[in-house]
Amino acid sequence: MARRDPQTLDQLLPRVLARLAEQSGKGRALVPVWNATVGPHISKHTRPHTLEGGTLVVTVASAEWAHTLSRQEASLREQLNTRLGAGAVTTLVFRLA
Repeated sequence: MARRDPQTLDQLLPRVLARLAEQSGKGRALVPVWNATVGPHISKHTRPHTLEGGTLVVTVASAEWAHTLSRQEASLREQLNTRLGAGAVTTLVFRLA
C-alpha cells in the first residue's frame, strides 16, 4: 500500500468543512474557507448559506453584490474548489439576505 505525504491542517481543514457542509446542507461550516477565498471586504457583505449537490448558496447584502459576484462566479468556483477539492462547488447562487 502506497503512503501519501503528510498534509498540513491548512490543506485538510477546508475539505473536512466542505464534507460537513455538504452532509448537513449548512454552508456556515464554510465561512472560514469563504472568507479566506474572497477576502475581508467581500466577506463583510456575504455569507455562505447552504451547500447541497454542489450548489453553494451565498447570501449577499444587496442586489449590487449579487450582480458583482455573479460576474465573478467562474473564478470564485475555481478558487473554492482549489481549497475544497475538485467539484465540491459546481454552482454558486447569490441571493439577498
